[in-house]
Amino acid sequence: MKAKHRRTLEAIFSTPTRGGIVFSDIEGLIRALGGEVREGEGSRVVFELKRSRKYLHRPHPGKESKKYQIEELREWFDKLEVRP
Repeated sequence: MKAKHRRTLEAIFSTPTRGGIVFSDIEGLIRALGGEVREGEGSRVVFELKRSRKYLHRPHPGKESKKYQIEELREWFDKLEVRP
């Protein structure tokens, strides 16, 4: 895992929850962890990792993730035992 991906993972697990993590950085992290990123309908994006799926909406008009999305990712990573 590259340093950029590690920083993204650490940002996801930081408290208080940070907003503003660039969505494309999260996509890169999922790929670096061996997962897949697929486009769904509209702005929906499917993350698949360790045979588990997480559905999020791509933020628009900006590119930064919302706090609730980061919290959902943190819970998903906890369940999959992915930690920084």
